[in-house]
Amino acid sequence: MKTSPVTGTDAGREGRTITITGAVANFFLIVVKFTAGILGNSQALIADAIHSISDLFTDAVVLMGLWVGRKPPDDTHHFGHGRIETTASAIVGISLTSAAVFIGYQATMDVYHHTEHHPTWIALIGASLSIVVKEILYQYTVIVGKKIKSQVVIANAWHHRSDALSSVAVLFGVGGALINPGWHILDAYAALVVSFFIIKVGLDVLWKSMREMTDTAPRAEVVEQIRDCIGSVAGVKGLHDLKVRTIAGIYHIQVHIEVDKALSISEGHLIINEARSILRKTLEDVGEITVHLDPA
Repeated sequence: MKTSPVTGTDAGREGRTITITGAVANFFLIVVKFTAGILGNSQALIADAIHSISDLFTDAVVLMGLWVGRKPPDDTHHFGHGRIETTASAIVGISLTSAAVFIGYQATMDVYHHTEHHPTWIALIGASLSIVVKEILYQYTVIVGKKIKSQVVIANAWHHRSDALSSVAVLFGVGGALINPGWHILDAYAALVVSFFIIKVGLDVLWKSMREMTDTAPRAEVVEQIRDCIGSVAGVKGLHDLKVRTIAGIYHIQVHIEVDKALSISEGHLIINEARSILRKTLEDVGEITVHLDPA
């Protein structure tokens, strides 16, 4: 049986709770990574700590996006505040990409200048702890994000995952340097790998947000599914001008349906209501549905 997504106040509350939990964990990891990076002499782990600072910033952006973006329509925002949540997702993407460029530049300079870093086992412990905490946060956050249909929460989950992956790179770099001190340059290369992980996720998040902001239609199969649903309603002779856009992960639909011109207004509206009902039963992520009646 298909379950309905959590919406409204409950969705906003769940999203804020998991984001605050992530923020507390990020603060803890910043302290741990900086301490272990400095004491353990690991440039890669210090770069990872800087990444976690950007996580705190994006947590604040996500909280603002959820708080405002989940508000219902009002006199000045007739279609709700979903675009604010989309904007928050874009800021998360920009933050990730900026952090990746900074980390990549620092690592490239260290490789170019052959800067030596000889990390110790303290850095290894710090990286291992980060992997465990961040992977748990990713799993929990992505579940909540999908449950409440929030793109910004899902984007933040991938922020956690990128941090876990970057810590894996740090683990390999530090571990290699511990096995063979002559491989000390692995620490800088690990930091460079970290930047590639982060920039890919950042650009993906930013691209999805830009598609929403520019009212890009969803995938062709989604549009075709909507078309089939409406066309299956008894009394619908045809349909045209089907338009679909996405706001904060929710589909908003406009369509003209053709019905027998001899039908009364009330009969026509029964067909409209049936079309809306089938769409909401078939697709979970449906928001506003605007249907215009045309004579066949």
